[in-house]
Amino acid sequence: MELSAVKNSYARWAPVYDKTFGAITKAGRRAAVDFINSQNGETTLEVGVGTGLALPHYRADLNVTGIDFSDEMLRKARTKVSELGLNNVQELRQMDARYLDFADNSFDTVAAMHIISVVPEPDRVMSEMARVCKPGGNIVITNHFARQTGFLARVEKLSAPFANILGWHSDFAIETVLGQPDLALVERKALPPMGMMTFLVLNKPHA
Repeated sequence: MELSAVKNSYARWAPVYDKTFGAITKAGRRAAVDFINSQNGETTLEVGVGTGLALPHYRADLNVTGIDFSDEMLRKARTKVSELGLNNVQELRQMDARYLDFADNSFDTVAAMHIISVVPEPDRVMSEMARVCKPGGNIVITNHFARQTGFLARVEKLSAPFANILGWHSDFAIETVLGQPDLALVERKALPPMGMMTFLVLNKPHA
């Protein structure tokens, strides 16, 4: 997707995101946060933090940084942080996920919840997430990935040309995520609704 299309799409969706896509993606978001909370890490980067729906659910002692390209989404996330007194949220920054402004090996965990099929150049975004993740740390992803067969697979292919309007790629291939050479798959499972979403944990091995 073009960056301008992403920005325009999320400007349109920001006012109603929590009650639309936010509701549909709740199971994936909670699965990701529950996994992160169960780990011993101290720092987490959430790529595509959006309106901040996941922020209230992180452990209180976990230092969380969030980035998003959409100013409209970040405005809502900052409001949540202020109203809920989320003192563990260290920073919310406007940033292009293809060019993460963090040093190598900065975070124990990197999360990307329902955004990898939205961003331009997802291969590059995956590479950047791997770069800023510490050796031994995990990258946690929840997303919809294209089906290979069946009625829904045909629907996804028919919807694909409208990605810039929908705001996401309906035919996004999971190989884009699993093909990263610096990451090893640890866990993969289907999520509601109807198994349409997938939960992935990828580990960055020690050198």
